[in-house]
Amino acid sequence: MDTILQTAHLKKVFPRKDGEDIVAVDDVTFSLKKGEKLAIIGESGSGKTTVARMIAHLLEPTAGKVMLAGEDITNAGGAKLKEVYTRMQMVFQNPVDSFDPRCTLGDGISESLLNHGKSKRQAAEMTKNLLALCGLGEEFAQRYPHEVSGGQCQRAAIARALAIEPELVILDEATSALDVTVQAEVLDLLNRLQEDRGIAYLFICHDIALVQDFCDQVIVMHEGKIVEEGIPDEIINNPQQAYTKKLIDSVL
Repeated sequence: MDTILQTAHLKKVFPRKDGEDIVAVDDVTFSLKKGEKLAIIGESGSGKTTVARMIAHLLEPTAGKVMLAGEDITNAGGAKLKEVYTRMQMVFQNPVDSFDPRCTLGDGISESLLNHGKSKRQAAEMTKNLLALCGLGEEFAQRYPHEVSGGQCQRAAIARALAIEPELVILDEATSALDVTVQAEVLDLLNRLQEDRGIAYLFICHDIALVQDFCDQVIVMHEGKIVEEGIPDEIINNPQQAYTKKLIDSVL
């Protein structure tokens, strides 16, 4: 199985005026294979979201590298970054905030299609199909983010992420704001999409119980460092670090 994503010694330092810099991520190295589901878990402040944002080019690394399908994309910009985003997309925790409130969900989904050369008619048809794929009727294309439920808006956000058929989707706490029933429905949707399209998922989460059945591999982060990694069942049943045991005990 080919590797779609690699990080090498990623580090992020946030300077402070008092001189006491914050090391949010420290020497994080891991890889994700095509079609695989990898979770990064840890409590708030562990550095997991910072890692995701560096991979997605929303934050610039202080040091280290990010490679997509073996190609160094750490400093990608302009046309190169646009190309990267055809292969990698991100779904955020709060779907309503990720859409422009002045635009319909359909506009939000079709924007990337138009940017990649599709006609308005093609984009509209593809948007309708993407909504259907994610369990939403075509009428949702005309609705605004505040007019739908959190679960419906998150499905639309997933549809938007899938619009240009990426190989990798980063999910940053994408189910944590949803109630348990809707959360299960969204995870089922993601599983079906992964089976149909072979998408790789990087799943940022704080709840190891949630990722146990969903992910193939799990990384545990604490204070910016990877402290443990492996198959979820093995990590849960035989944690090697005291922090991991504490994290598991808090949710199981």
